[in-house]
Amino acid sequence: MEETTRTEGFTRRALIGTAGAGLLAGAGAGVAGAVALDRPAATGAAPATGTPGTGALGAARVRFHGEHQAGILEPQQARVQLAAFDLTQGVGRDGLRTLFRRWSKAAERLTAGEPVEEFEDQVALDAGPCSLTLTVGVGASLLDKAGLADRRPAALEPLPAFPGDALDPARGDGDLFVQIGADDALVAVHALRVLQRLADGTAALRWQSAGFARTPGAAAQAVTGRNLMGQIDGTNNPKPSEDGFAAKVFCTAGEDRPAWLAGGSYLVFRRIRMLLDHWEALPVDRQERVIGRRKSDGAPLNAPAGAGEHAPVDLAARGQDDALAIPADAHIRVAAPAANGGAAMLRRGFSYHDGLSADGSPDAGLLFLAFQSDPRQGFTPVQRKLSRGDGLSRFLRHEASGLYAVLPGVAAGGYLGQELLEG
Repeated sequence: MEETTRTEGFTRRALIGTAGAGLLAGAGAGVAGAVALDRPAATGAAPATGTPGTGALGAARVRFHGEHQAGILEPQQARVQLAAFDLTQGVGRDGLRTLFRRWSKAAERLTAGEPVEEFEDQVALDAGPCSLTLTVGVGASLLDKAGLADRRPAALEPLPAFPGDALDPARGDGDLFVQIGADDALVAVHALRVLQRLADGTAALRWQSAGFARTPGAAAQAVTGRNLMGQIDGTNNPKPSEDGFAAKVFCTAGEDRPAWLAGGSYLVFRRIRMLLDHWEALPVDRQERVIGRRKSDGAPLNAPAGAGEHAPVDLAARGQDDALAIPADAHIRVAAPAANGGAAMLRRGFSYHDGLSADGSPDAGLLFLAFQSDPRQGFTPVQRKLSRGDGLSRFLRHEASGLYAVLPGVAAGGYLGQELLEG
């Protein structure tokens, strides 16, 4: 059992974050919870520190500089702002370099909980850093527009069309992608507004989505988060402590992997609407068979009652009627790495709820985010299989999509994309 300690009136256990919500339950969704005021470093990420004078939750700080960008390995925050930008016509390498330098300078101050030097609107002036992270990726279209097409990696090819896709191009893709996470909504919105104003004249906002997850401390103990379908989601997400984790998530220089992306990653974004009216009409036992896990505690259907979400999944197990305990089209069976040639990705998705759709049903679901070293070996084969044989797909609609190369981390004195623009 983890020892309970106290920091500024809060128990260490009460401040544990939850794992990210996502859909590929066989692959998992977000790094397991960690302590808000004392988040341990993982695979090159700098540890968080507290800021005196702010509330306990607001004092958590994730440093901007490191081997990898923040917002990949850190525990999932309560709020997220996702946005994509398109470069203004005629902006080339020099203009992009200027933008990245300005964004890097602002991000360093914002993540420290300090006012920015430009476009400070004081929206978040009385808050601490609140675990703010800013993660930037580039689309294939940016490399073409900025005269960097010769540096485009082979893995940054467009994602294939999948059966059932209903994608709106206006809410996906884009030259630049930004993930802004924080434990306070105003802190996240303020950071996005700063980046947007710094980009004025160089890049224009293409689309924006806001999401949420469980607030650290909302649960009495460390638990994996639930999605809007009520399912515990993210049990089997790969963890930094596992052998081969870095190779699954981060890029290295190689034959078809450019040196400028070493330490970076690939991010697949999907806006996935959940057809909640149809889902909630199912009895709980039917929902459990669609997923392959019990709704109450996340245990796989092959495990005895009370076994918990971490009980081993036995895809060969059969029930008293000799039928498969986990149905043939259950989500965890179809998504399992063993069923997909070992394909895995680190998911860090957030829920969203944007009111009603045109047909009166909830416009709600998942902002799916998956980091991986190569989408051709991670997301693409898994999604191809899910779209054809997953029982859960009847209750989902993929409405937007994007693929981005996440830039490596920034060294002290450097700036985002420096290896790309100067290498």
